[in-house]
Amino acid sequence: MTCEHLYPLEKVLARTGIKEVYRGQPWSDNCREWVYYDCLFTDLEKTREHFNLDKELVQIHSHLGTHDGQEHGLVCTQCKDGIMGMHPDMVKRSFSPIRQFE
Repeated sequence: MTCEHLYPLEKVLARTGIKEVYRGQPWSDNCREWVYYDCLFTDLEKTREHFNLDKELVQIHSHLGTHDGQEHGLVCTQCKDGIMGMHPDMVKRSFSPIRQFE
């Protein structure tokens, strides 16, 4: 389970049936629990507002790596937890339908 700051979003994602593809510590000790979902977060500003997530703690994170993966989502800077989806640029290159979450 992610921290109290991201849990409201995690709970809704679980109810929607969006597939969770990874849960754990993906990169380093600077990450506690990150959860990756098979979706595209289309408007993270709106998502933060909708779930009343503290803008000082919960930051938008976007990484499009050439060798080390891609991700786009929200990170709690206090607890080092994250909720990630696919990077928008990767979705543009995909021929498969991608589930969107707003």
